[in-house]
Amino acid sequence: MIEYLDLIMFAALMGAILLGFPVSFSIAGVAVIFAYLGWMLGQMDITLLGALGQRVFGVLTNPVLIAIPLFVLMGALLEKSRIAEGLLDTMGRLFGQLRGGLGISVVLVGTLLAASTGIVGATVVAMGMIALPTMLRAGYDARVASGIVCTAGTLGQIIPPSTLLIILADVMSTSFQQAQYEQGKFSVEALSVGQFFAAAVIPGLVLVCLYLIYIVARGWLRPQDMPPAPLDIAKPDWREVVGAVIPPVLLIFAVLGAILGGIATPTEAASVGAVGALLMTGYRIGIAPRIVLLGTVALIALGILAGAFPVRFQRSDLSSGAYVLGIFYAGLAVVGGLSVLLALRAALQKQVVQEAVKSTMTMTSMIFATIIAAGFFSLVFIGLGGEERVAGILAEMPGGANGALVFCMIVIFIMGFFLDFVEISVIVLPLIMPSLILLGHDPIWLGVLIAINLQTSFLTPPFGFSLFYLRGVAPDEISTGQIYAGVLPFICLQIVGITLIWLLPDLATWLPKALF
Repeated sequence: MIEYLDLIMFAALMGAILLGFPVSFSIAGVAVIFAYLGWMLGQMDITLLGALGQRVFGVLTNPVLIAIPLFVLMGALLEKSRIAEGLLDTMGRLFGQLRGGLGISVVLVGTLLAASTGIVGATVVAMGMIALPTMLRAGYDARVASGIVCTAGTLGQIIPPSTLLIILADVMSTSFQQAQYEQGKFSVEALSVGQFFAAAVIPGLVLVCLYLIYIVARGWLRPQDMPPAPLDIAKPDWREVVGAVIPPVLLIFAVLGAILGGIATPTEAASVGAVGALLMTGYRIGIAPRIVLLGTVALIALGILAGAFPVRFQRSDLSSGAYVLGIFYAGLAVVGGLSVLLALRAALQKQVVQEAVKSTMTMTSMIFATIIAAGFFSLVFIGLGGEERVAGILAEMPGGANGALVFCMIVIFIMGFFLDFVEISVIVLPLIMPSLILLGHDPIWLGVLIAINLQTSFLTPPFGFSLFYLRGVAPDEISTGQIYAGVLPFICLQIVGITLIWLLPDLATWLPKALF
């Protein structure tokens, strides 16, 4: 019994979480109890916990993780600015006359929101409140409509920028370095968030295409499930479409373009995204469009020109042209800064910033508390011999490296029925990833497969978060069973997507190799 203390510890953690105790406290509490038991029973060297302080300090000073609160703030500001409402209304009227047109518009809006906000809950709630009643009034089957809304909302976990991808990048980079150390390499390579963002772009679009193909096919084969919208709905003109689509597209271009183009780190790009989201919020709540446009153009011009033609005033040999250029840059900064301040003032008056900052602090605190507690848990688990046990189990799996990966993917998929993606990412993945990498799997490709698997956890009953979010805002005539039934075809599409990435690894590895 004593020699299985590591397995009992893991089972105890699952039980504590399923009983409803707060996750971070459950992780830390189980770690404390089993550290004491391991020490008393002679199964663990208690001095190993001396590394805990260094681990916590490493988390708090990790430059990769700093991007999390900035991306969350960006998404929270966009949520409060109600950009989803404008997009859904415009795209719904644009595609509504097609069979399955409202479903197509929901998926396309979900894609745009995923690439600009990355917050699943906000997207599902917004679309559940706006699009779902419209789809039901148009005659959509309740199960189909619920499944489309839930699934489109989860795209924020796989399409960058994504909190999941940032956490995965940190976990995979650490695991990759650990695997290299175990191979005897002391000049190790590291993986960046930008590589994982690039790797997830094409697979994310593949999933979007799978959803659209399914919606179009079902609309034609079973038109009674997804009839066209009523004819009295006026189609938007091109100005409405451009006004709704261009702002989020510009924000996506600014954030992802800066990261994938090597212009900025993810943290710097996240700060740019937060400023862009603030300007969009100002525009949505009533600031003159000319002021927002002028400030946006000034900041974009400043970023491009200052990067291409830098001016360093500390140099003693500057020409008069450099001084003129520096003054021009200062003017652009003043114009951009004033527009941001005006947007901030308006957002503060409308209580938008206060609510966005509160939600950012709540989500960020939850994520970091879980990461720190998981570091404590993994330290005790390693001390009890769990790491060697996991490596031994995977090495002895039938089918070699592929068999071990299939086993891990199935375990992660099943755990997704009960656990959140953060818990799986920071507790389970650090235990299995080094062994899978040592078996020869590409860490970038591996990360994308796991990201899609974890995205699926938002859809799997009974604890899929998208299901809970939609249940909270869905009309009373939609039952929980209908929501569960609606997501089942999309769970199958997720498995198809994972299979495609497995069989065609270049879908995940080509873009990061081309850019990095």
